[in-house]
Amino acid sequence: MAESFGSDAVRYDRARPRYPDALVAAIVAGSPGPDVLDVGCGTGIAARQFQAAGCQVLGVDVDARMADLARRSGLAAEVAAFEAWDPAGRDFDAVISGQTWHWLDAAAGAAKAAQVLRPGGRLAAFWNVGQPPPDVAEAVAAVCQRVMPDAPFNPRATTKPLDGYQPLLARAADAIRGTGRFHPPQQWRFDWQCSYTRDAWLDQLPTHGVFTRLLPDKLAEVLTHVGAAIDALGGSFTMSYATVTVTTTRTGGS
Repeated sequence: MAESFGSDAVRYDRARPRYPDALVAAIVAGSPGPDVLDVGCGTGIAARQFQAAGCQVLGVDVDARMADLARRSGLAAEVAAFEAWDPAGRDFDAVISGQTWHWLDAAAGAAKAAQVLRPGGRLAAFWNVGQPPPDVAEAVAAVCQRVMPDAPFNPRATTKPLDGYQPLLARAADAIRGTGRFHPPQQWRFDWQCSYTRDAWLDQLPTHGVFTRLLPDKLAEVLTHVGAAIDALGGSFTMSYATVTVTTTRTGGS
């Protein structure tokens, strides 16, 4: 699934939400310099925000299609799985990762981050966690149960998405601690909202991992059902987002 997002990289770049400016500012302010490595850079959504904040960003992504689109927007991007990526002697002031860290081997990812960060450098893995209105969340859960009855996840978990992220955050923090090369990790949270029209949300929905590999007829069924739920709300809704972050800084020494 981690390599399925590039199947429609243009849609991903167009439809996926950006990250709060406050998050970018906090990471930049908490890093010793402007050199940033973006792990799982995708199409460059986060990287462009950090570039706009004055950073020099290098992206790494396992999907060549995503990395190619990132390059077309002006980002330097290399294609590799981060755990196996060769930094070629380069080091960085910050390692960031938006919507990606859970796809990595947690221990290997934390160890590689420690390898490429300068002493005092910041590691920040972050995720946008959306909480749609109950009617939209229920529509997504119901149609997922119908069209993906054997899916290896609980569709009803979409009604409380932030709860589902807690094991993911804990796993990332445990791996960071396990390296012995970082200060104790912290969790940051930034709350914000975004309004979606029916068409804007149906444009984004296919970019989410549970839908990227659905057959066209199954995806059409999902979009029809969810679209009807949004129509019943008047054709638009407001999504509440929490951008949750696991972050720490590298200790001194080699």
